[in-house]
Amino acid sequence: MKVLFLNGPNLNLLGAREPEVYGRTTLSDIENNVRKRAKELDVEVDFRQSNTEGELVNWIQAAKGTFDSIVINAAAYTHTSVALRDAISAIGIPTIEIHLSNIHAREEFRHKSLIAPVCRGQICGFGAYSYVLGLEAAIYVKV
Repeated sequence: MKVLFLNGPNLNLLGAREPEVYGRTTLSDIENNVRKRAKELDVEVDFRQSNTEGELVNWIQAAKGTFDSIVINAAAYTHTSVALRDAISAIGIPTIEIHLSNIHAREEFRHKSLIAPVCRGQICGFGAYSYVLGLEAAIYVKV
């Protein structure tokens, strides 16, 4: 099984950016934790991050036929990107939406996810562990 992890804008700044909201764990630390769990589950993972919406769309489109599931933290694009929503919908690969913080307990503009309706589920509010939960959910949707 192969799972693609996609990370949107500003997630490259994890560990330094608003640690009171996002914690001090870096994206590299998160990737290492997920790879460790993936190895235990005999799952192959590919991690990518981009601040560019179009690049994320391209990666989603290219995933068809290569990956079994996608786990996406679209960050700010969660609330603004019809393009990501349409790409997820178009490829038909089970996709799990994840967030470090609980987007429903934050500013009102973060409560609405444009991608949630085309994802299998949403995991939010568990900090860096949201990624491990996303991995396990991605496996579950393929069973």
